[in-house]
Amino acid sequence: MFLNCHTYYSLRYGTFSVEALCGLAQKFEVKALALTDINNTSACMNLLKMAPEYGIKPLVGIDFRNGAQQQYVGLARNNDGFRKLNEHLSAYLHQQKNFKNTAPPLEDCYFIYPLEQMELQKRTTFSENEFIGVSVESLRKLKFSKYLRFTNKLVLLQTVSFRNKNDYNAHRLLRAIDNNILLSQLPKTEQGDYSQQMIAPEAIATAFEDYPFVLENTEAIIQNCKVEFPFGKDSVNRNLQIFGNDQQADEQQLRRLTYERIPRRYPEAGQNVLHRIEKELDAIISLGFVSYFLINLDIVEYARSRNFPYIGRGSGANSVVAYILGITNVDPIELDLYFERFINAFRNSPPDFDIDFSWKDRNDVTQYIFDKYENTALMGTYVTFKRRAVARELGKVFGLPKEQIDRLSAGYFSYNDLDEMEKLVIRYSSKIEGFPNYLSVHSGGIMILNDSVNNYAGTFLPPKGFRTVQIDMHIAEDVGIHKFDILAQRGLSKITDSIEIIKQNQPNAYIEDIENIKVFKEDPEINYLLKTGDCMGVFYIESPAMRGLFIKLQTDNYLNLVAASSIIRPGISSGGMKEEYIKRHRDPERRKQAHPVMYEIMEDTYGVMVYQEDVMKIAHKFAHLDFDDADVLRRGMSGKKNLQKDMERIEQKFHENCRKIGHPEQLVKEVWDQIASFAGYAFPKGHSASYAVESYQSLYLKRYFPLEFMVAALNNGGGFYDVETYIQEIRKCGGTVHAPHLNKSDHPNVIYGKDIYLGFGYIKELETKVVQRILENRQFYGEFTSLDDFIDRVPISIEQISILLKINAFRFTGEDKHHLLWKAHFKLNKTKAIANQALLFKPQHRDFELPQFSYSFLVEAYDQMELLGFPLCSHFELLKNPLQPSVKAKDLKRYIGKEVRIYGNLITSKTTPTVKREYMYFSTFYDMDGDIFDTVHFPQVAQKYPMRTKGIYLCSGRVVDELGYISITVQWVARQETAGDPRLEKAY
Repeated sequence: MFLNCHTYYSLRYGTFSVEALCGLAQKFEVKALALTDINNTSACMNLLKMAPEYGIKPLVGIDFRNGAQQQYVGLARNNDGFRKLNEHLSAYLHQQKNFKNTAPPLEDCYFIYPLEQMELQKRTTFSENEFIGVSVESLRKLKFSKYLRFTNKLVLLQTVSFRNKNDYNAHRLLRAIDNNILLSQLPKTEQGDYSQQMIAPEAIATAFEDYPFVLENTEAIIQNCKVEFPFGKDSVNRNLQIFGNDQQADEQQLRRLTYERIPRRYPEAGQNVLHRIEKELDAIISLGFVSYFLINLDIVEYARSRNFPYIGRGSGANSVVAYILGITNVDPIELDLYFERFINAFRNSPPDFDIDFSWKDRNDVTQYIFDKYENTALMGTYVTFKRRAVARELGKVFGLPKEQIDRLSAGYFSYNDLDEMEKLVIRYSSKIEGFPNYLSVHSGGIMILNDSVNNYAGTFLPPKGFRTVQIDMHIAEDVGIHKFDILAQRGLSKITDSIEIIKQNQPNAYIEDIENIKVFKEDPEINYLLKTGDCMGVFYIESPAMRGLFIKLQTDNYLNLVAASSIIRPGISSGGMKEEYIKRHRDPERRKQAHPVMYEIMEDTYGVMVYQEDVMKIAHKFAHLDFDDADVLRRGMSGKKNLQKDMERIEQKFHENCRKIGHPEQLVKEVWDQIASFAGYAFPKGHSASYAVESYQSLYLKRYFPLEFMVAALNNGGGFYDVETYIQEIRKCGGTVHAPHLNKSDHPNVIYGKDIYLGFGYIKELETKVVQRILENRQFYGEFTSLDDFIDRVPISIEQISILLKINAFRFTGEDKHHLLWKAHFKLNKTKAIANQALLFKPQHRDFELPQFSYSFLVEAYDQMELLGFPLCSHFELLKNPLQPSVKAKDLKRYIGKEVRIYGNLITSKTTPTVKREYMYFSTFYDMDGDIFDTVHFPQVAQKYPMRTKGIYLCSGRVVDELGYISITVQWVARQETAGDPRLEKAY
């Protein structure tokens, strides 16, 4: 009987989940209800899926509102009506317009206007599908209303937004957060009424006993509404099914393209390749995934036509058809990757291609997809309230001082020591935490459907302008919508930008075809970088943990890199398998300790399970499961809930097969237990292999064009480390880094030979429009010759030119920057409007006699720290006190097992919890020579000497050698004092 129910997907308004709504209805023995969230259909699919489990008939619709002001409630009579409501909602959300007082004339929909609105509007005519809603609270108004005579139009509209007082209080807090005001300032018009709760049907019947027609009309609407979708295993594939003219043409095209392109990948294809191709094509066609392949191929071929780099990864790397077509760049036959990991007879959803593009190119690719395919939208996702953020918002709503808010948000308090207001903040933070806060865009999911996106939900327009659906991937998959993953990363743009920079800086240099991965894999110079962990700036493998792993493994080939990319993952690492793999890799004798069955099956990984595919390999070779069943086992053990029944069957078959083979029961139990303990956090081999290909491309550029590569890395946002660390790497590679220069710099960093000039984009508070004026003027009229020449040519304020002078961008003049700064103040009037038109005649400039200014190295460094965030000199040059005797990183091998003292500039420090829930640090420094060393700080040391800020530290500890990887187990650290800012001591 409830036609207007809200969940917390009525964002910053509702207070409970769909499950809670169904549970509430079940408690009150309600047999039907309508979910009508405010301007949102995010939860409708969830209700349609869930309600039958609670014995409830679900109705879906939308509560159309302008802000908190209710205009009307729309209910879908059927699936067509649901689509029309979503289209109506989407049109207004895209244009960010207010809804009109009157609903549009949509067939297959019901519209209900609240009685209070009708009283204000004084409407007397209604179409067949329009009704007037009356709540229990508004019954007293109905008795004296002219609308009482509209007996066939009156229905029950008892809004359900809260369960109790606690919900109501949370609602008011959410409304205050949404309006960015104090709770005490929240107007009644911006909040719901406390009476908007579910009432027992008997109480409603009693309240409306004098108006039985109201309930009869309501029941008639309920009976006439039915929206339904099949979910889970009953769902149908709703992705675009026909790529070209018809299904048969698609199948022929896929076969033709595959066989035409075999020579590009396999010049001498043997029977093993041809047999694999036929097996895959048969499966792709019989399972109806042809269009999925052709759409992905279409996307990557568009990218190739625009010279956009891309990486095809995910389980798609297990397909030889995908490799031959060019969707992926990993040879599954070389790596013994099972196709069944990608597609098998038990899979009712499309396979998984993740396609990475440069962050610069993804929008273009996305636009192509939207232009070509009609029923397209980005996948939505919900950003939820986090505890710290909620505490901060509630602190503001309650009007607490900033100090209290900071303390509550950080969690540094004892609950018993809090006052009543602070306890309210914590109490309601816990309640609101996890609520959806706002709708956002999935990181890469795109829907390409057979039918309208609005059949399933409304859409909104995020800032980039691609319509985005109001449901997330989980419920979308349940109803048969499977996303295409079009992702962005910066590693690819590092590669393409490096090549462009090389062509500009070294026009005569030979650059190997970046797709010629075979050459890179076999290059000993490139593999030496891996072996020594010299990978800073290289996508995916530059972290200190990876560097240490490479040194321990002595990684010097592609297959070792693929394995390293997998065993570094948290699950395998914490399970002890990483250490065992390293030891067996380094010591062939230790491999004899492997379980004989495991070693026989996984000889290439020394009997250690490293990849998800290893689960399939054991299931197939040990228990003689076919690969289809083996993949079900892998997915089931990885936590796929919808495979529970299949898992019971597979487990039974696993044990039955083992008994038939004659394996001892104890052996079967051991193998099963190892599979179970590993599968939940295993990593796909194809994924590691895909990223390893990109890593080799970057390694080639880093080895042979290190300066250009590092400039490209910086221009693409760096990576794991901060800007200053990459600048240090440039110096280590023989480059000289200069501050921004008026005649040399661009917005990004530029390189001339071995000289790198930082870009104007690094200068804090320098306005983008000023940078544009400088670059445009320099392009059209040539380099600037003096301060006067610059002032004549570029409209600029004294504040903005002062920034350029402080960073010494005018050093080409040969004059001291302090001298120029005084001149600029004399020549530029602060109050004078900036003219955008070039001067027809240059004015005569008067020079000024100024005193001689002294140069200070420290002033320069502090100006750079203020404007760039870091100095361009070494931090060691800025220390207040002289260094004590110490060792350097390059000498640590001579001190293994001994105690040393070493100075280091902190690069990064990772905080890691121990099994006792204490914290320890893994830190990375570089020394005076720019060489890197690592330290380990166990909990007792970490607590006594916290690493909270960057800077120079004197580290004291014992040198440890772990399979060639040198580190220092720290006993104490002392942060070194930096010389004070001389600008604060005297005027310059």
